Amino acid sequence: MPFTTPNPADLETFEQARVARRDAVYQRILDRRYAARFQPADIHDAIYSYIKQRGKGLRPMLMMLCAAAVGGDERKAIPAAAAVEIFHTWTLVHDDIIDRDALRRGSPTVHTEFAARRTQLGYTEADAAHYGTTVAILAGDVQQGWSYSLLAELAEEGVSPTVALYLIKYLSQTVETALVDGEMHDVQYSTMPVEQLSEADILEMLAKKTAVLYQFAARAGAVIGLDDPAAQPQIVAALARFAGDCGLAFQLQDDILGLTADEGKLGKPVGSDIRAGKRTLIVYHALRDASPQERALLLQILGNPTASPAQVAEATQYLVDCGAVAKVQSLARRYSEAAAAALAALPDNDYKRLLDTWGWYVVGRAML
Repeated sequence: MPFTTPNPADLETFEQARVARRDAVYQRILDRRYAARFQPADIHDAIYSYIKQRGKGLRPMLMMLCAAAVGGDERKAIPAAAAVEIFHTWTLVHDDIIDRDALRRGSPTVHTEFAARRTQLGYTEADAAHYGTTVAILAGDVQQGWSYSLLAELAEEGVSPTVALYLIKYLSQTVETALVDGEMHDVQYSTMPVEQLSEADILEMLAKKTAVLYQFAARAGAVIGLDDPAAQPQIVAALARFAGDCGLAFQLQDDILGLTADEGKLGKPVGSDIRAGKRTLIVYHALRDASPQERALLLQILGNPTASPAQVAEATQYLVDCGAVAKVQSLARRYSEAAAAALAALPDNDYKRLLDTWGWYVVGRAML
């Protein structure tokens, strides 16, 4: 059964809840005691580049709702909610370098922004690019460390030190290693023949690259709410499964939007995934089912950074017409339904209803 489509009043309630939690988390993140640590100026500015844009705060909200859904005080989860937002931010900074993206959310990526600053000072293009990449790597490194220090601050909110240590260990040893594994496979798959891949390979890569941090947010929230890493394992697992399936459904929908949305909605150039040769599940199904002639045509465009807008449009139209987009949309719907079903393990309360609306907000509304 899919997520419940909220009525206007419920959606307004959800939006108010989302904004309130996001603002509470960003109040913590923007505390001046943190900013004073980050020097020199370019590192400071790079660390806050994406933070200043303020995302929707969906992972922090998920964590706080999960803490409350199991009967805990969600305010105690604020340091961890800030940690998951900062952790997500460093992965974006480094991912943009790996993908050679110039834009994020319609603004220059960190490495592009600081390369441009050096160009304005008269540096060569190569030296400016190297500087921009260096700043972005170092800023991401600092953000990574910051996220762990925020988890350590849970004890200041009355959370058991055992829980704080458990979450630091889980984030560093389980989440981070899985995320790097997924990112590395994403890079490797972009140059591999489709015959060497399977749908399971790609789904595992997406689970590690995207879903794992959603799972952590839900698990961490529940563990903080229960103040015990070993309490109610079935409920904790159900919330993690709900979040992970939402994360997979979101990523599959995001891959579809990467083909069908306009640049204003994407916040990056249309066709960037095609030019990068990303082995999305859409591309996998298209190449697997294509005739030799169709495959040859598609492979001329996939992974070609100089592909023209007309070529990108041709490839996009083929991916839609061959049914690959529809197959992935169907799979995203199945993950969305599985996520909704996982919430059944929770007792009915206002937080469970907010989690249901959160699931709809993340994936369900894109399927309407």
